[in-house]
Amino acid sequence: MRILITNDDGITAPGLEVLEAIAADLAGPQGEVWVVAPAFEQSGVGHCINYVHPTMLSQMETHRYAAEGSPADCVLIAVHDIMRDNLPDLVLSGVNRGNNSAENTLYSGTIGGAMEAALQGLPAIALSQYYGPANRDLDNPFQAAADHGAEVIRRILDTTPKEDVDYGLFYNVNFPPVAAADVKGIRLAAQGRRPGVVFGTEPHTAPSGRRFSWIKGGDQQVMTAPGSDAAVNLEGYISVTPMRADLTAHEMLDQLSGINK
Repeated sequence: MRILITNDDGITAPGLEVLEAIAADLAGPQGEVWVVAPAFEQSGVGHCINYVHPTMLSQMETHRYAAEGSPADCVLIAVHDIMRDNLPDLVLSGVNRGNNSAENTLYSGTIGGAMEAALQGLPAIALSQYYGPANRDLDNPFQAAADHGAEVIRRILDTTPKEDVDYGLFYNVNFPPVAAADVKGIRLAAQGRRPGVVFGTEPHTAPSGRRFSWIKGGDQQVMTAPGSDAAVNLEGYISVTPMRADLTAHEMLDQLSGINK
């Protein structure tokens, strides 16, 4: 198996090292693991692409490249340049430092990388490690992802149906904020929404008098609806959420039919 990996925390991030080990396990001794990852942290860029200026690419070593762009840029560069003559069998994005459950999904560069791979017709999985009181101070906070990641991916690949659709499936996997030994299992879960939790800003004034604003998130320990992603994560389960890039609210098409003329 040929596996492409990327992330949004940058090519030196510890979560990428965890994902390289997971990918090597999946690829096997005869397989290949290719890394095309952002040269610098790209957290929160979503599905952004550098459409108005070129992206510099640096080869770090065999099968390892750093791109001065977003995770989606990295996937595009891999598919249409670096690996164009022999495309990957699987694209993995992560392992993100922090969860991409619930509303975080919409901002995540980790998700953006997997989404772009799916738009390119490739199987894709985004992986993120939830942080919380039970794992943030461990020697390896990514322990749950490191120990359970390969098994989760194999389960996904073994059960995903073959499709011929415009917007292919990709997956959002979040590992719970617990030690690996305390993971309770895997749960298929819908994307949730943490009630009352939104991104906001914290204003600051520099000594020069210039105004700045820090973007900040909300409480990540708030439960989503029962059975949805962040809820099962906080209960100790790995969440697996199947997704598509189609943003249409399909359930509203009939209800809003009066708009037609």
